[in-house]
Amino acid sequence: MSEPDSNRRLPVAILAGGLATRMRPLTTRIPKALIHVAGKPFVDHQLALLQRNGYRDVVLCVGHLGDMLRHHVGSGERFGLNVGYVDDGPTLLGTGGALRKAAPLLGEAFVVLYGDSYLPMDYARVEVAFRNCGRPALMTVYRNRDRYDRSNVVLRDGVVALYDKEHPTAEMEYIDYGMSVIRASVLDGYPERFDLASVFTALSMADTLAGFEVEQRFFEIGSPSGLAEAENYLRSH
Repeated sequence: MSEPDSNRRLPVAILAGGLATRMRPLTTRIPKALIHVAGKPFVDHQLALLQRNGYRDVVLCVGHLGDMLRHHVGSGERFGLNVGYVDDGPTLLGTGGALRKAAPLLGEAFVVLYGDSYLPMDYARVEVAFRNCGRPALMTVYRNRDRYDRSNVVLRDGVVALYDKEHPTAEMEYIDYGMSVIRASVLDGYPERFDLASVFTALSMADTLAGFEVEQRFFEIGSPSGLAEAENYLRSH
């Protein structure tokens, strides 16, 4: 998949290979993306949202129990999508390593989502902002103020001035919303196993990470409390 023109959505990578330890024992039997939410596997909701927003090409980065996810989603045809897969293999590669392995299927630039996040927002506006930002990566952010999780972003004038999950400060009012757009080149130079968070931290310190503020809150199923909130939201919508 090469980078499309401005009238077509970018390819999407969904990071769905983690061990999901916070959701055990449920995730000892199924991958987190197959947890039932509002009557169906969570990945069904996520793929339907992407299809409604005009996306067509998706790559699922799988690892833990990835064959179950591959069997359920298949080619993506029933979701109106073209879905491919990249598997970490016997050793988990981290979110960054998984993306770099998937890059040949994604092309020069692509959207990145997490397999446990449901993001009701205007995806088209984010892609326009990325094309216009003049930077190799863009992170969507939400003014969280530690409400739904610990905030980890300093946003100044449309730029992520600092992103640091490990060392949050009082100045951090924003949180990584869960959608990013990156050029594959930002993944170069890292070891085989690495996390995307370290890439974003480095980009923010180099003043090369654009920020796009989203006003609608995010939903996630990475914790029992998050799962309950996502269940309520998806049932009511």
